[in-house]
Amino acid sequence: MNGSIFKFSTILFSLILIGGLSTSWMTQHSFKNQKKDNMANQETKYGIEGLQAPELSADIEWVDETGNEMSPVKLADHQDKFKVLYGFQSWCPGCHSRGLPALQKMVDALKDNDKVEFFAIQTVFEGSSSNTKEKMLATQKKYELPIPFGHDVGNENTRNRSSTMYNYKTGGTPWFIFINQKDTVVFNDYHLDVDKAIAYLKEIE
Repeated sequence: MNGSIFKFSTILFSLILIGGLSTSWMTQHSFKNQKKDNMANQETKYGIEGLQAPELSADIEWVDETGNEMSPVKLADHQDKFKVLYGFQSWCPGCHSRGLPALQKMVDALKDNDKVEFFAIQTVFEGSSSNTKEKMLATQKKYELPIPFGHDVGNENTRNRSSTMYNYKTGGTPWFIFINQKDTVVFNDYHLDVDKAIAYLKEIE
């Protein structure tokens, strides 16, 4: 599945259209009621907006902004930062046509902002022989993204699919997850208006 088949029509998406709202306001109005309506006729529930962000698995293999091996990324080490996680697979057309260019644009726009941090994770859930760590490194180099990249194939507990996908209940790739400074998930979807997201992120305090 390249790209989720599910689209949230959420209050949070509307909030991203309005750049000047505080993170705390977003959290308090995390479209809980709207989600109930949207999910009423859905067999599968995607996303965990409004909930505490699960810690990233220690099994994820990470490289730094230059492609060198690094120790596992822990959300606990970045609690005072707003975190943006981007999930992709190297063979995913939508990741290359929409997701990675959007990530590239956000990273560039926020490069001088020390309150927001970006992480890209290859969330492997199919085609593990094609979506390899080497392909992840090639993707990092191709898009010249100076951010940490992770290779996440999961483990037996996650049925050998990405632990990030499993824990965050994502619906495919490309996928964006926004986590505020209190480690609450405030956005978890693959539909993202990048310009309005940038405007919102620039207001993070």
